[in-house]
Amino acid sequence: MHVHPYERMWIRLSAVLLVVFGIAIAVSSLALGVTIPGATPRSVATGLPADATPSQGWVRELGPGRYEVNLVARMWGFEPNVIRVPKGSTVTFYVHSQDVLHGFKIKDTTVSMMAIPGQVGRASYTFEEPGEYLYVCHEYCGLGHHVMSGKVIVE
Repeated sequence: MHVHPYERMWIRLSAVLLVVFGIAIAVSSLALGVTIPGATPRSVATGLPADATPSQGWVRELGPGRYEVNLVARMWGFEPNVIRVPKGSTVTFYVHSQDVLHGFKIKDTTVSMMAIPGQVGRASYTFEEPGEYLYVCHEYCGLGHHVMSGKVIVE
C-alpha cells in the first residue's frame, strides 16, 4: 500500500502529539497532584458556627487578623453579599454553588475560582489596603448573571 509522504508526515506528527499529551497528563496527575473535579468536596470549612449550615453564608473571625468566609453562590446572588474585615486581615474563602456553575472573582486581587455544584473552592487573600473590593460571578449562569455581585469592605 502506498501512502503519500505528506500524509505519512501528518500521521507521525499525530502519533507524536498523542504520546506528548499522554506524558503531560501522567506527569500532571502523578507528580504535580492535579485532579479533576469529583462528586466529593475537596475541602470543607472547619467548625461551622452553632447556628450555621453549609447552605448559608457566614463570616467568622478565627483570631486576630484571620477570617473565614463561607460563601454560597446561587441564582442570582452571593450569600453573604457584604463582607467586612479590618485592614491587614487574611481571609480564607470557601465557595459553594447551590445550583449551577458560577464564578467567583474579587476585582483587583488574585482571587478567582469556579463554584462547581458539589465542590468546595478555597482561596485566601490578605487585604492590605482599605476600600471596597467588588466580587462578581465571572461564569455565565443565566438571565440574572449580570446582577450577581457583592463586596468586601476593608476598614
